[in-house]
Amino acid sequence: MHLLNRHIEFPPVHLASKEGILAIGGDLSPERLVLAYKSGIFPWFDDDEPIVWWSPDPRFVLFPNQLKVSKSMTQILRNSDFEITVNKDFKAVIEHCSSVKRDGQKGTWITKHMKSAYIRLHELGLATSVEVWLNNELVGGLYGVDVNNGVFCGESMFSLVSNASKAALITFVQNTNYKLFDCQVYTNHLESLGAEEIPRNEFLSYLD
Repeated sequence: MHLLNRHIEFPPVHLASKEGILAIGGDLSPERLVLAYKSGIFPWFDDDEPIVWWSPDPRFVLFPNQLKVSKSMTQILRNSDFEITVNKDFKAVIEHCSSVKRDGQKGTWITKHMKSAYIRLHELGLATSVEVWLNNELVGGLYGVDVNNGVFCGESMFSLVSNASKAALITFVQNTNYKLFDCQVYTNHLESLGAEEIPRNEFLSYLD
C-alpha cells in the first residue's frame, strides 16, 4: 500500500489493489484533487479513516449516447413541475448528499473535510452542481468534478421526492457536451440509465 506524503503525486494506477485501492494519506488540497481526477483517481473514505484513494478496474461510466430514458421518465420530464438549474446552490446540494439516508449505508463518506474540499473546487470553477426544485424547494440534485478534459466525474446525487435525481442527471447529460460521465463504481440505479463497466485503461484514454 502506497503512503502519500506532502508531495503532490500518486503511484501509477496499475498498482492499485484488486478492490481498486491505490494509496492512503495525503490531503484534499485542490492541487492534489485535480491531479487525482486527471489521473483517474478519486478519494473515498469514512470519517474515522485516513484519506483513501481509489482507481478501480473496471470503471463504471456513462456514455452520453447510451443514456436510457424510459417512456415514463420522458413524460415526467415533460409534464412535471421540476425546475432544474446548474450551480445555483452547490453547498446545499453537497449538504443534502452527505445527509440523506441510503439503503445499506450506516453513515456518509462525504465528511466535513470532503465537503470543504469540494466547495473549494466549486469556488475555483472545477466542481459543478445540478439542482432540482419543486415549488421553490430543493428536492434533488447531484454534484461532480470537471477538470476541463471533457469528462464529468460524478460524485454523489440525492432525491427527496421520486425521480428527482434521475431528472437532474438526464437533463444534465442531454444539455452538455461531455464525452464521458465517470460514475466510478457500479450501482443498479445508474445501470438502469445506461451506465456500463469498461476497462480502466480504456477509461484513462478519455482523460487525455
